[in-house]
Amino acid sequence: MSSEVKSLKLAKAGFNKIEWADRGMPVVASIREELRKSKPLKGMNISACLHVTAETANLMRTLSEGGAKVALCASNPLSTQDEVAASLVKDFGIDVYAVRGVGRDAYYRHIKKALAIEPEITMDDGADLVTLIHQNGVHGERPPMGGTEETTTGVIRLKSLAASGKLRYPIIAINDADTKHFFDNRYGTGQSTVDGIIRATNLLLAGKNFVVCGYGWCGRGVASRARGMGAQVIVIEVDAVRALEAVMDGFRVLPLKEAAKIGDIFVTVTGNTTVLGKEHFALMKDGAVLANSGHFDVEIDLKTLKTMTKSVRETRPLVEEYLLKTGRRVFVLGQGRLVNLACAEGHPSSVMDMSFANQALSVVYLKQKAGALGREVIDVPKEIDKKVAALKLKTLGISIDTLSDEQEKYLNSWELGT
Repeated sequence: MSSEVKSLKLAKAGFNKIEWADRGMPVVASIREELRKSKPLKGMNISACLHVTAETANLMRTLSEGGAKVALCASNPLSTQDEVAASLVKDFGIDVYAVRGVGRDAYYRHIKKALAIEPEITMDDGADLVTLIHQNGVHGERPPMGGTEETTTGVIRLKSLAASGKLRYPIIAINDADTKHFFDNRYGTGQSTVDGIIRATNLLLAGKNFVVCGYGWCGRGVASRARGMGAQVIVIEVDAVRALEAVMDGFRVLPLKEAAKIGDIFVTVTGNTTVLGKEHFALMKDGAVLANSGHFDVEIDLKTLKTMTKSVRETRPLVEEYLLKTGRRVFVLGQGRLVNLACAEGHPSSVMDMSFANQALSVVYLKQKAGALGREVIDVPKEIDKKVAALKLKTLGISIDTLSDEQEKYLNSWELGT
């Protein structure tokens, strides 16, 4: 077995975390049992570039028990839980290349090692793995039969690749499944982002001006959870429809230059670059806290911020104080990386249960449809989305009604009217 983790001595603690997360992932557990019996992935190689958390570990276990050989690397230098990586190697026999806090060179070395098994299927969280395949041809001449992508940011990148006609194989957009973005993005990101900010700073959110940049599904979640903690939430948007929705949801909507003057805490969650930049830093009041919950560390322009700064020091773990030349201080959390994973533990397992159930079932679908799908970004099949929702309701002990034959006929007929 070839792996690169911090220390196998951490495995016991990691096993306990994986076991705890598994308690909150009954849908994935039921799929794991189903795949263990049928072995639909027998003989397949799968390379995954995901956040190495306890929840991800249970997905990797599921694929492995379904017959696949799995190689896992991290999709963010600060999202790896070292104890979980160790347990995956020692207790579950899965190849892992992930160490928390690695630099750029080691990060990409790990991705290349995960790709060394020449996977039939790839799994991505941000599209770094797929991008490397397309840029450097590290996979070889024959591309994988298919792949999955977990995030909004990754889907955007891959759709751009597909639009240029350069996407070499089909990718299922896990992020776009209803049972993913309605719940993972909104409730998962909402809670874990606020959790990361509070763990890092121990600040009281009540009464603070809390600025949320972006009102997509993740932004909606962050805004609602911050309001629930008593914060005065201000939403920043460039899309008129989303801005209007934020207003109707009861939030104050402002241009970022205006919000920069009054904000106490800023969270970027747009999937875009240079959201907070020089013009905004210059307007911020002393003590402003900056956090990012978008996938990549480009939303806060830290390079420019450093040019405006006298000194930088760590005042608390993962809290850096930038002393500006004006004498004001700006605090950046988690090096501008995903605050919910850099400063906390990511999404609750009960939310990832649905996202990773979609991942597991989509991998099986790709195997079944090998060669029949076009080189494009495709939706999670509706039957998978509905199966995940039905399984989740079942595990919660919730029953729902079904349509009668008469109602089915009415909904599917054009003749019936007034």
